[in-house]
Amino acid sequence: MDTKTLITESTYEQYLAALLQGDRPGCIRIVRDRSSAGAEVKDLYLNLFQRSLYQVGDLWEQHRISVAVEHLATAITERVMTIVQPQLFSGAARERSIIVACVADEYHQLGGRMVADLAELHGWRGFFLGANTPIEGLLQMIDQQKPDLLGLSLSVYFNLPGMVKTLEAVFGSFPGLAVMVGGQALRPRWGDTSWLRGYSNVRPVVTLEELERELSSDERG
Repeated sequence: MDTKTLITESTYEQYLAALLQGDRPGCIRIVRDRSSAGAEVKDLYLNLFQRSLYQVGDLWEQHRISVAVEHLATAITERVMTIVQPQLFSGAARERSIIVACVADEYHQLGGRMVADLAELHGWRGFFLGANTPIEGLLQMIDQQKPDLLGLSLSVYFNLPGMVKTLEAVFGSFPGLAVMVGGQALRPRWGDTSWLRGYSNVRPVVTLEELERELSSDERG
């Protein structure tokens, strides 16, 4: 964790406890308090939202919480994120653009929304298409917006065939487009990402820290 963060371990534990209890007002209170104290958006995203959701996912995989609790935690986080989102869209006109989408049959959209939000924070114009994006609709949006970068999210490893099918369709129509793929399914516990080696234009991005490096880089490809 960044030594300059205003999200202390105590703050994180309080937030996680409130999240697991379904205490939305408590989560809102913590976020507003830290935001008023000067916490940066990326600090909240990395050290509260991402970290807590990874923990919630781990607890669900260990059968220590129900899927209902996991869904409620996700819904609360998505609601709480709206508190700090106005800070994302200020500043000068945005020249670079990114489309972010979840592949077909992928319904975990919060990670993709975080990617689009942090892109806005780094001066990109973000187009977030949400969960279960049909390939045809994605291709139409790429053709309309002509983005500099495409971000594809995959949370469930068993949806990997859908990711591969999407990449094949994208590169069939837009062979030079730079693509990032990320999500829980790319975390080390699920195995290797050797299936990406056949795509020279694709970069795996597992953490929001890696995402920031990609968005800050002027070099693509």
